[in-house]
Amino acid sequence: MRSSLNGVKTAFLLGTLAALIIFVSAAIGGESGLLFGFVLAIGINGFAYFNSDKLALKAMKAYPADDANAPVLMRIVRELSMKANKPMPRVYISPTESPNAFATGRNPQNAAVCATEGIMKLLTEKELRGVIGHELAHVYNRDILTASIAATLSSVLMFMVQFFWIFGGNRRGNPLASIALLIIGPLAASLLQMAIGRSREFAADEDGALISQDPLSLASALQKIDAGVSRAPLRPTPQTEAASSMMISNPFRGSQMARLFSTHPPTKERVNRLEAMHIKMQRGF
Repeated sequence: MRSSLNGVKTAFLLGTLAALIIFVSAAIGGESGLLFGFVLAIGINGFAYFNSDKLALKAMKAYPADDANAPVLMRIVRELSMKANKPMPRVYISPTESPNAFATGRNPQNAAVCATEGIMKLLTEKELRGVIGHELAHVYNRDILTASIAATLSSVLMFMVQFFWIFGGNRRGNPLASIALLIIGPLAASLLQMAIGRSREFAADEDGALISQDPLSLASALQKIDAGVSRAPLRPTPQTEAASSMMISNPFRGSQMARLFSTHPPTKERVNRLEAMHIKMQRGF
């Protein structure tokens, strides 16, 4: 597992995006904007740290799973958690037909795994096992918080620019900077979030396949999910967009340009890596 490395990534992300928030505030709102940005950065970081799991589960209208309403899902999570010798996260189901799954929470002791009703109908038990392995890898690598904070801080940048623009903050700062940062600020945050998000997904694919010992089932699941999302995409809202970076696959049907800037790597590349991993495992590497 890669928890120590992801701790460094989280600290880097927090520092970079917090600095960007302060910079945007100062450029658009002057001295008062700088103070506002500093306070906002601290407040948002603290709120995201303690509430990332609640926000994501609420966004997806998730309800608790148990042995009565989801016996297969509960058994898979229980077995793979024991196999990894790690704490079992809370388990939830989202009442949506769009096939997907995600993990959330600030650490393995305060984590949750959520599967949509659509993914449980779509996948075989072996494929679902591969998906849960992937999500448990996110939990045990402690990288869920990274995605939560990235999504939260990225969204607040746009809010800040709009806030200062509407209430005349640009008159105390630099109007040209206001216009430039309206474009550059959110774009820079999105690019950073995308870079970290793609590396997390590749790592979770690899570690999840090691937990489940079945790279090909995860590869098959990813292909089915990608096709299923095309047929039944999740409806974009501010809440679901914030949670989308934590999901195993991009939940929205997007253009090629949108996919280029997605926090998720291309499904084909993920499948190729998993197939190569299967060959290595078969050869005993």
